[in-house]
Amino acid sequence: MRRNTIVLGVTLFILATFAWAGWANWEYRQQQAEKTAAAGVQATLEKGETADAMFTSSPLLGKPAPEFKLDDLSGKPVTLADYKGKALLINFWATWCGPCKLETPWIVELRNQYADKGFEVLGIDSEGDDLKADDKDGLAKQKESVAKFVKQEKMPYPVLLNGDSIANQYGGLDAMPTSFWVDKNGKVVAAQMGITSKDDMEEKIKKALQ
Repeated sequence: MRRNTIVLGVTLFILATFAWAGWANWEYRQQQAEKTAAAGVQATLEKGETADAMFTSSPLLGKPAPEFKLDDLSGKPVTLADYKGKALLINFWATWCGPCKLETPWIVELRNQYADKGFEVLGIDSEGDDLKADDKDGLAKQKESVAKFVKQEKMPYPVLLNGDSIANQYGGLDAMPTSFWVDKNGKVVAAQMGITSKDDMEEKIKKALQ
């Protein structure tokens, strides 16, 4: 009986080892595939080309950007009106969004490059978790995740929370990232659903600054 128990234990251990090895190998392949795909997209975009996910039409084009009021990471309420007279990039993003992670360094660089010309970025986090207002633990974890990303990417511009609450005003968030370029008169002059190239983003900034 004791021998059978030992044999059974060894057999289960071996099976568990094989199962773990298979899972680890699958996870490694998944990670490598994701890195390869991301590298391919980045190489395409760095050439100034656009990705298949790019859509530039919006019912907001040529119209005033919808007003909103959202809290920043410190809990301070921020409104669109606070930035009256500035050219803006309103960038809806999320911490889980791969393309958002690709474009964020470009946005940071372009913001710093054009800030002295009257340009600013409003990064609006839109996690899409449908957290309820009374879910304090969930909201705190989400805020912590956003703050970690902001610090990691050294984002120098305002980052606002709960972007999903204003999604309908901006035509819905069917893809991430979703961005709107607003001129100094508050009018939407360009829109972008999905990622585009850094060069294309810069051209839209110049258009907003005109």
